[in-house]
Amino acid sequence: MAAIEAVVFDIGNVLMNWDPEGYYDRTFGRDRREELFAAVDLDGMNIRSDLGEDIADLTAETAALHPGFAEEILAWSNDWMEMAKPDVPGTATLLRALKERGMPVFALSNFGIRTLEMAETAYPVLTEFDRRYISGHLGMVKPDAAFYAHLETDSGVSPETILFTDDRPDNIEAAAARGWQVHLFEGPEGFAKRLVAEGLLTEEEAG
Repeated sequence: MAAIEAVVFDIGNVLMNWDPEGYYDRTFGRDRREELFAAVDLDGMNIRSDLGEDIADLTAETAALHPGFAEEILAWSNDWMEMAKPDVPGTATLLRALKERGMPVFALSNFGIRTLEMAETAYPVLTEFDRRYISGHLGMVKPDAAFYAHLETDSGVSPETILFTDDRPDNIEAAAARGWQVHLFEGPEGFAKRLVAEGLLTEEEAG
């Protein structure tokens, strides 16, 4: 196995929570949330945001198409930060420890432009990467192979020397297909053990 030269982090559900279902259940009730998610393609709307379209414009457009759910749809933009909390401080600790060791840390994330700006305000760790590859700015999303290839080309880091963590198996599989070393993120404790096992951090540094 090649020595690791960069660690690449996903953001959602790795450094901060992303739970729209939980937000809608709390705010509107589970039954209403299930009706909404069955009737409206919110995932498709969110992918358009991840590809660079403005989330406020998208929710306004979608609410006009589904006036019976207008309040709930507009909440996707108006209350976005309520879906994106809390942070995952254990992962932030690992990122900072890697930086202290001199290990380059990158972000590779499906994220909208405006929503990232909002998240940065609440979670400053999102500004601490050495390089960020954000779908909204680049117009491509995981698990599209071109997104991974762009990181390789721009950073100059060889695929086999990248360690990538993400909470979605499809994104992990796409990275592995390019020769990246991968870790399916199921919590900071498991990733800490992986970083220690790779010799990238000591147990003390990993917390």
